[in-house]
Amino acid sequence: MNLLSDSLFVAWSTSVAVCDCRSRRVSNALVVAGLAAALACAALGHGPFGISLDQAVLGALIGLGALLPFFAMGVMGAADVKVFAVLGAWCGMHALVGLWIAASLLAGIHAVWLLMSTRTRLAAIGRAGAPTFEVAGKRATPYVACLTVPAMSWMAWHAFAAGVQ
Repeated sequence: MNLLSDSLFVAWSTSVAVCDCRSRRVSNALVVAGLAAALACAALGHGPFGISLDQAVLGALIGLGALLPFFAMGVMGAADVKVFAVLGAWCGMHALVGLWIAASLLAGIHAVWLLMSTRTRLAAIGRAGAPTFEVAGKRATPYVACLTVPAMSWMAWHAFAAGVQ
């Protein structure tokens, strides 16, 4: 556990989640800063998840490649893909499947809650050329936030488990 790298990870994750919740956009500068911090921490051997630089680069490439087809199909935003790649750099490729599953479950729960709270009819979902559903003119599910919450939870669990031993 390294307080500086843990703090950098939490600050970056919180920043991208807040940006996504507020505007459904994450700036490229924030993505690049997260990637640079993840790679620097891995290169120095002080990352919050204890991965090497090689593992961080591989995690970023696999994270990018895993979600890029969903962006190409138009069902996921570019920020979601880029943030998942940066999470791969922070957490390593071994964490990506679990983060993706947890984020998808959170997004599904959020979507069901929105459907119920906005009383959206199922027949209205899936209109051609429109997001599945919107609230106040924004795509309703902030998937970047859904990705970062499990990642920060996993980091907290990782730190707790290390402290117990």
